[in-house]
Amino acid sequence: MSGFSTARLKMVDGQVRTNDVTDRRILDAMLTVPREAFVPASRQALAYLDLDLDVSEGPAKRFLIKPQLTGKLLQDAEIDEGDSVLVVGCATGYLAALAAKLARQVTATECDSALAAKAREAFATLGLANVTCKAAACTEGDPSAAPYDVIILNGAAEVTPEGLLGQLKEGGRLVGVSAESRPPRAVIVTRTHGEFGHRALFDATAPVLPGLERAAAFVF
Repeated sequence: MSGFSTARLKMVDGQVRTNDVTDRRILDAMLTVPREAFVPASRQALAYLDLDLDVSEGPAKRFLIKPQLTGKLLQDAEIDEGDSVLVVGCATGYLAALAAKLARQVTATECDSALAAKAREAFATLGLANVTCKAAACTEGDPSAAPYDVIILNGAAEVTPEGLLGQLKEGGRLVGVSAESRPPRAVIVTRTHGEFGHRALFDATAPVLPGLERAAAFVF
């Protein structure tokens, strides 16, 4: 077993299972999708640590969120094999690749076009044919493939992502970290009869996605 394979097993057993992720499909996906394939070569030794991993190549910081939070969000999203999924702010695409193991079709967006290209390259290398990545602002989503059964934020939002909620199917759900109030929490938003219901899931922190930051307060 290679060093990365051993680290992947330890990540699943020590970080993911221990945080109440019990869905066998998610555990299998996290055991088979190589997280190091989504990390710059200089940082691959950090690929399986319990941290939000900086994969930036430009001045704007972009992250793969912690493995345990990734697993919990996927589990709470309850992705069905027939679902169409949107992953917002995917960075280099790790969460989107996991979702592709669970869903019929995955659309991912990333505001950094260079990272979006890295994501597409990783998907192709791994033979994931049911996931695409487009360069787009986190607030935009991808209306061309909407509506979606599931939307997942690869990070936190300090404001309500109204434009994304409008891309949910009837009966669809959005999961991510809400940092609108303290403490920040993972939340699920469901669309029923055109109305949106919000429910807190668990306390969680994640880097705020570009474009979903709270507007800076004016100070004299």
